[in-house]
Amino acid sequence: MRIPKGWVPGISKKILRDLLKNELVRLRDPNDQVVALIEKLLLEELMVEDRLNDEIKEMLRQYDAEIEKGQLDYQRLFNMTKQKILRERNIVI
Repeated sequence: MRIPKGWVPGISKKILRDLLKNELVRLRDPNDQVVALIEKLLLEELMVEDRLNDEIKEMLRQYDAEIEKGQLDYQRLFNMTKQKILRERNIVI
């Protein structure tokens, strides 16, 4: 995750404040409930990359021996695999 989890509540409150200030939304629910929903959505989106990274690490474990021998560059292999999966799954991060 590129944004620390501790920042999400503040970012969520700012998003809602800006939406209300610019009269882009009208709320039927209390502000705190809407902020909680925004937080949940932000965390879900931010976790997409973390889950993808974990998946790629697991995929690359089969090449541990070659990586340790210096036959494969882990970072390059990781980045290439990540770009391929992002294209295949049409994921934007």
